[in-house]
Amino acid sequence: MKLQGQIVDILNKRIYKGEITIEKGKILSIVEKNHDVNHYIMPGFVDAHIHIESSMLVPSEFAKIAVKHGTVATVSDPHEIANVLGVEGVEFMIENGKQVPFKFNFGAPSCVPATNFESAGAVIDAEAIKILLENPDIKYLAEMMNYPGVLFDDDEVLKKIAYAKAFNKPVDGHAPGVRGEDISKYINAGISTDHECFTYDEALEKLQKGMKILIREGSAAKNFEALIELLPNHFENMMFCSDDKHPDDLLIGHINELCTRALSKKIDIFKVLQVACINPVKHYKLDVGLLQPGDTADCIIVEDLTTFKTLQTFINGDLVFDQGNSLIESVSFKNLNNFNCEKKTTSDFRFESSANKIRVIEALEGQLVTNEIIKGATIENGNLISNVNNDILKITVVNRYQNQKPAVAFIKNFELREGAIASSVGHDSHNIIAVGVSDKAICKAVNLIIENKGGICAVSDSEEKIVSLPVAGIMSDKDAETIGQAYSELDIFAKRLGSKLNAPYMTLSFMALLVIPSLKLSDKGLFNGESFNFSSVEY
Repeated sequence: MKLQGQIVDILNKRIYKGEITIEKGKILSIVEKNHDVNHYIMPGFVDAHIHIESSMLVPSEFAKIAVKHGTVATVSDPHEIANVLGVEGVEFMIENGKQVPFKFNFGAPSCVPATNFESAGAVIDAEAIKILLENPDIKYLAEMMNYPGVLFDDDEVLKKIAYAKAFNKPVDGHAPGVRGEDISKYINAGISTDHECFTYDEALEKLQKGMKILIREGSAAKNFEALIELLPNHFENMMFCSDDKHPDDLLIGHINELCTRALSKKIDIFKVLQVACINPVKHYKLDVGLLQPGDTADCIIVEDLTTFKTLQTFINGDLVFDQGNSLIESVSFKNLNNFNCEKKTTSDFRFESSANKIRVIEALEGQLVTNEIIKGATIENGNLISNVNNDILKITVVNRYQNQKPAVAFIKNFELREGAIASSVGHDSHNIIAVGVSDKAICKAVNLIIENKGGICAVSDSEEKIVSLPVAGIMSDKDAETIGQAYSELDIFAKRLGSKLNAPYMTLSFMALLVIPSLKLSDKGLFNGESFNFSSVEY
């Protein structure tokens, strides 16, 4: 097979007219050749850190959409399904991904459970990590979210890192806001990347101390604008990632969008494309071609070098996307789940109190970090309740693995005026999380999730909608177009209930993420991510 076009040679910083010969999935030769073909041939995009589960799609369905945007590979942390199903969940992701022509590169989830302050569905200890790392399908030790464990020399944490070093596999980091001597110790432990920087200064310090920094732009956490000005001087040590991307956003675009935005800031195209296509392959030693003779033919044909509209995508020399049509077919798979709690009653969400003031989680648009704020309490018949007029709403996390009393706290910036929204996508343990204007509405939403053994939903006094997620309670068994449309309709419903957040369900899913400061809620109670201990709701 021969391909003609404008050859984008990122490694040698050249663009020239040429012809590529592909045989048996590899690039046999690339020669300069005069022709009238104007489209561009370049290496495919790589998402340097993503949880496939957050797309609500199984890997095989994710691949069908990713190739439309020129993505040929991902560095994928199966941390979400691992917290639900343990090693069995990781194996499910690997095997499902193998059924399609796409280069998933899975890591060994380092923090299952993420902390000891929440209830997860499984445990993966250091010895299980060792077994996973022995598997050639496991490319790295996934994000070490337990940065306090690194800083305080936790034996189990250090064993996991030591095993990764023994197998010569990189260790991914997760250290939001960690600076100074603490980040130096974290890096010296052998941790090489971070995708959690949310300020320029934080990312610059980590770069200067030898870390690779990932610019993240997902459905909830958006750090592109804060970090992109670092790229011109530090492009050799940066990558692009989405981390968590909901299905409606994935249908629109992927890493290609970040390249377009970077170029609009007048950044050199070869620096941008090195970040998007080259650096992840080299850092993780991926089996992904870089458009050089002898490489596997993992390349894309794009209409131009501004929008990167993909015309064709090739993986291992096979055409997997052509002129608007994904050629990857759906595959059958055995469903897995882990949902064992019973339905709740309205009284389960009461919070008996006589407090004058309460601690409130302040959710922030486009960020995973939150603030702790103090607000006046609203009490009715001895029960702390939502104050809709002041946007202080009750939030709950319900253990989905066993029957326990729900944890209750309060949150600001969801701005619901009616009803409730709920989800069984609740990072990291994926218990049920809900926000609502009343105990009755919250109970109704939580029970809808329980009835369906997983999903995201919204309820009002007269209406209810749910997108079922039967695969581990976090993924759909449907295709991206179906789930994307259903998710979009649910998002509109949530906003009709009053939410002004750009991605209310993605934001909701991170309100139980204890390893991100400052204030979050687990199924065991309100948690301070800075001091790493529980806090009282009453102030």
